[in-house]
Amino acid sequence: MQPGPTDFAAPGFAAPGFAAPGSAAPGFAAAGFAGAGANSLLAQAAPPRQVTALADPSNYGDRFATDVNGRVLQNDFIAVLHETVGSAQSALNLFRTYHPRDQDQVSYHSLIGRDGTVYYIVPPEKRAFGAGNSVFNGPNGPETVRTNPALSPSVNNFAYHVSLETPGDGFNNRRSHSGYTQAQYASLAWLLAQTTIPDSRITTHQAVDRSGSRLDPRSFNGQGMFSLLRQYPTRSGLSR
Repeated sequence: MQPGPTDFAAPGFAAPGFAAPGSAAPGFAAAGFAGAGANSLLAQAAPPRQVTALADPSNYGDRFATDVNGRVLQNDFIAVLHETVGSAQSALNLFRTYHPRDQDQVSYHSLIGRDGTVYYIVPPEKRAFGAGNSVFNGPNGPETVRTNPALSPSVNNFAYHVSLETPGDGFNNRRSHSGYTQAQYASLAWLLAQTTIPDSRITTHQAVDRSGSRLDPRSFNGQGMFSLLRQYPTRSGLSR
């Protein structure tokens, strides 16, 4: 089992799932994913620039222990990769905006800028609203959770949502663009290396979306990213 929602803590407190200070998010210190000093690469590699830019509380919620029918939820975590289809700043501004209506609420847990800066938006123990009607089809079969009777089931209750800032030529609905920077791929690999989420549970918004309308992250070099990720010793046994 991956660390569950109750194992996490809010920004400013210890948060299993992320490495300890010096190699992970400020305020997301750690006990559950990779610990500081746990291996030479994580301990010695310079972490990317990190900024805490918390979303308005209307744009995220608690992770639920049971679904709408009272069934106990035990899904392992997945990581869902997205892109902003706009600038990082426009996305951050959107997440900071109060949205009283369910259909307007949106967020990621983290966002990676073109220069590799990692923005922490929603605490990992909270449920970011990164995917609507969605399902993860993995080794355990289809996984989705309904937590609101008025909304479609989704992966949000067990997802860690990470988005990449889209290049300027991708601020449109075309199926591809010029791609992401090496700094973004390096920061994404670093961020995922702080987790115990196995490769088989790292997916994309396009893959989990049930509507067929999502394409993100477009022009994503998955092979290159996984190659970077697997260089981290903490990923031993997770490349499955």
